[in-house]
Amino acid sequence: MFESINMKYTISQIASIINATIAGKKTGEINEIITDSRANFSPEGVLFFAMVGVRHNGHIYIKDLYSRGLRAFVVSENVDAKEYSGATFLQVENTLEALHKMAAYHRKQYLFPVVGITGSNGKTIVKEWIAQLLIPQIKVVRSPKSYNSQVGVPLSVWQMNERNELGLFEAGISLPNEMDKLEAIIRPNVVVITNIGEAHQEGFASRDQKLREKLKLCANADAVVYCADHFEIHTAVRSMQMFGGKRIFCWGHNPEADLRVVSSHKSGKETTLTVRDQAQREYKLTIPFVDNASEENAMHSFAACLFLSQLHPELNLNIEAVKKSLSQLSPVAMRLDLREGINGCTIINDAYTADIPSLRIALDFLSSFSKHRQRTIILSDIEQSGKEDWRLYGEVADLLREKSVTRLIGIGRHIAEQTGLFDCEKLFFEDAEQFLQRCDKSIFRDEAILVKGSRHFELEKISHQLEQKTHLTTLDINMTALVDNLNMARAKLSKGTKALVLVKAFAYGAGISEVARLLQHQRVDYLGVAFADEGITLREAGITMPILVLNPEPGTFDQMINYKLEPEIYNRNMLHRFAEAVTRAGESIYPIHVKLDTGMHRLGFLESEVEQLVKGIQQRKNLRVASIFSHLAAADEKRHDSFTRKQIALFDTWSKQIQAALGYTAIRHLINSAGIERFPQAQFDMVRLGISFYGVSAGGKVKVRTVSTLKSTIVQIKNIPANETIGYGRKGVAHEHTRIALVPVGYADGYNRKLSNGVGKMFVNGKQAPVIGNICMDMCMVDISGIEANEGDEVEIFGENISVVAIAEKLETIPYEIFTRISPRVRRVYFNE
Repeated sequence: MFESINMKYTISQIASIINATIAGKKTGEINEIITDSRANFSPEGVLFFAMVGVRHNGHIYIKDLYSRGLRAFVVSENVDAKEYSGATFLQVENTLEALHKMAAYHRKQYLFPVVGITGSNGKTIVKEWIAQLLIPQIKVVRSPKSYNSQVGVPLSVWQMNERNELGLFEAGISLPNEMDKLEAIIRPNVVVITNIGEAHQEGFASRDQKLREKLKLCANADAVVYCADHFEIHTAVRSMQMFGGKRIFCWGHNPEADLRVVSSHKSGKETTLTVRDQAQREYKLTIPFVDNASEENAMHSFAACLFLSQLHPELNLNIEAVKKSLSQLSPVAMRLDLREGINGCTIINDAYTADIPSLRIALDFLSSFSKHRQRTIILSDIEQSGKEDWRLYGEVADLLREKSVTRLIGIGRHIAEQTGLFDCEKLFFEDAEQFLQRCDKSIFRDEAILVKGSRHFELEKISHQLEQKTHLTTLDINMTALVDNLNMARAKLSKGTKALVLVKAFAYGAGISEVARLLQHQRVDYLGVAFADEGITLREAGITMPILVLNPEPGTFDQMINYKLEPEIYNRNMLHRFAEAVTRAGESIYPIHVKLDTGMHRLGFLESEVEQLVKGIQQRKNLRVASIFSHLAAADEKRHDSFTRKQIALFDTWSKQIQAALGYTAIRHLINSAGIERFPQAQFDMVRLGISFYGVSAGGKVKVRTVSTLKSTIVQIKNIPANETIGYGRKGVAHEHTRIALVPVGYADGYNRKLSNGVGKMFVNGKQAPVIGNICMDMCMVDISGIEANEGDEVEIFGENISVVAIAEKLETIPYEIFTRISPRVRRVYFNE
């Protein structure tokens, strides 16, 4: 939910701004807008834009939102307003365009400077670092997290209010002609261009086309800031007619730079820079990072602040104060991490920012993915909000109440002074050190703990103390990528086609309960598990959606009924025994799922058994067929397409015969991930989504996002003389002087021993490092000769840079096996981008 403080619009004003026709109630005021039906909101003054895209349609959530009290909607589909008493419907041709118009109009109401930030990489970090440098001096409004898309930008701009003195908004694009729309909303006075790289290149014919598209953000700006060392950007800015008459401020080692880097020295954990402007003024800068990317991002941020101080003297920026803040820059948390904590707790670390928009996002994450009923938030003072404390913390109290937070631990004087606003259990401490000294950690037990605070409160110390100290090797699960992959599959489905997502085998190693909660939040129709135990785990974790058990065992039938799990029925004996269990349980009718064997020859009824199957179901009045399905044997292999088409035809014929004989319809489903990509004509009523949801294209036709990244840390580095051997059996040989790194991951973690001796590789600081010697039970060694690396550096075992598909090919197996063999002792870390 995004709120515009002190700016309210009447329904008639909004209708005029977005060119809408009003149906239903024609009066009312709006100061908040939402596009996500799952968002927190108090209904009064909220307007929902029903967004429509290839992967989603917000109109299907109107009924649910209305039941929750919301009464104002912007729609592009016909809605009968008479069915929604007291509601307002603003009818437009395109709800995204309407959102853009509304945000653009809102932007025009404010005259304070706005900085737009674009580029291939580093946009969010530069935005956050500029904010860190300036917030001690002025009131800044900025994009939450990475809200830089066609929906994120208008929601960000909507936050602008009369108390702000500067706006910072990101603009990201993936296709031509998108930047024109974002520019019209942001209307930046100053544009910062970070760099140009390969990100989102698939949407453009060339890098030059993508660069020129990004530069459109400068169309109406007064000035532009960039690094002159980036030749493509420097050349474009100097040559394009668009930049005639604009102020240009560039920095870099390039002699033409307005702010030239004279020297750069890295020592320990700091980089010291000397920079000089055209007036020969010299600035000594220190940043608390030593990597090149951070140095560039910090210089972008300092250059932008220095230029703002010159271009907008009314801001009264103190550059000495900016330099001091530069030396204290904090890392930008690009994601919300969910980690195992002490005493059975789950820790969500967001310890670098504290404002209302990011608090809403963090609380949504807390409620969506936590397995605990008890919810605690450790929250610092929220600074530079521009609101009176009673109003600010009143909003916080409302948010905590809406998300059923059971305990608040406040860090700071201001939040403590508003204790009367909070009706949950509460404790207050002056700072993180006082918390660490005085708080009894045993009070935290079997609960979810969100740690959120402004950077200088150093709440990461608290988060670190509350985390369970475990294995350095982790499997990071990108929940945002899971949602994107789900939506990518949904975009290929015909209207009304349902989706079952498989979460068996610990959700392909990703974590069954956490993934299932996400799917329930995304309103998937069914979950699929292999055994009853998995379904029981989900029910005990609070999953209420339908669950199909694909390999039910008769000994678990009573438990399945008790936990409302629905069985696959694949032979007559199972049909008989399950019907008996339903009778014992006193159920009048219970859903079953009939499996047909159309050629896989694993489980299922053969054609010769279909007639007896139907008779058996008809004789057992306490059973009802919820679905009929089969399994494709080779949907991912083109050479077997004729066999796959034969299976599709058989399934269509047999399932129709069964429905006709039973006298009612059931959900029919056949295709899996590969089938969704390669046989869209066989969607029937539902599809089953598996491996492509977890980040591997089953048919090779779809570019899915990487979900799981197996990572570890270098614990020791050794220099091995030539002709020495390494590891068990002396299989690793240093043919020349060799530098090796020890990584605490072994075959007990699921890293296959066949990857020993150069077969496997790991990704270390931008380069691939081969495994040297035999992989041990708990660790392995990699050759890092020629790679700059230190003890404590991160290592990717598989993920974006080391493909799990490539590893599977080396092992002559399939990605499924790689995922599902990752040991339970490897800690799963869940995050949202």
